[in-house]
Amino acid sequence: MTKLYFIRHGKTEWNAEGRFQGAGGDSPLLPESYDQIKMLGRHLHDVKFAHAFASPIKRARITAEETLALLDEQPELTFMDGLKEFSFGVWEGKTFADVQAGWYDMYDASRNHPEKFDAAQVPGAESFESVQARFRQAVETAVTEYGGEGVNLVFFSHGAALTTGMGGLTGIPLADLRARGGLGNTSTSVLETADGKTFTELSRNDTSYLGVSSDASNTI
Repeated sequence: MTKLYFIRHGKTEWNAEGRFQGAGGDSPLLPESYDQIKMLGRHLHDVKFAHAFASPIKRARITAEETLALLDEQPELTFMDGLKEFSFGVWEGKTFADVQAGWYDMYDASRNHPEKFDAAQVPGAESFESVQARFRQAVETAVTEYGGEGVNLVFFSHGAALTTGMGGLTGIPLADLRARGGLGNTSTSVLETADGKTFTELSRNDTSYLGVSSDASNTI
């Protein structure tokens, strides 16, 4: 079995402000996020990773680099476009409230009914299906190149991309993709695979090592 650890990046200014970031937007990590990354590093300290992968977007890249620097054995890090955040097009930089007011149906679909989300109605946005396809390709490539019996791999990505991508890997229907809510910043979720094609969830949205509870910023 290959075990795959999926990490959401640390909390950013836009997370705290309730704004869509997406693949084209970004904002700095909060000072508190660096403390939480240290907690994550301690949590993962004794896990030996054969390789690490990250979205090249700055908030994920910094989370990856800061975390890996704390490990006893530091794996090589590869950046993969397939791990980028969901592209939200014209929504990026806007507050959730403003998007809800301007695109009520599509906002509701993105949050509660992914099977009804029509990316064509949000200029520049991706579909859930396209995000799942690129995410799967990235993970399958990683497992093919570095996976194996007893191997651990770690991936640093984003809330919407992880919820969407891991749901696709584990066969969750689009209609149920958001049923369990979002993922906390600096959270860890773990899947395993024997063949690099089918995946089983071992844990989801673990933030126990942070000593904090989820809040509204963790629903994207």
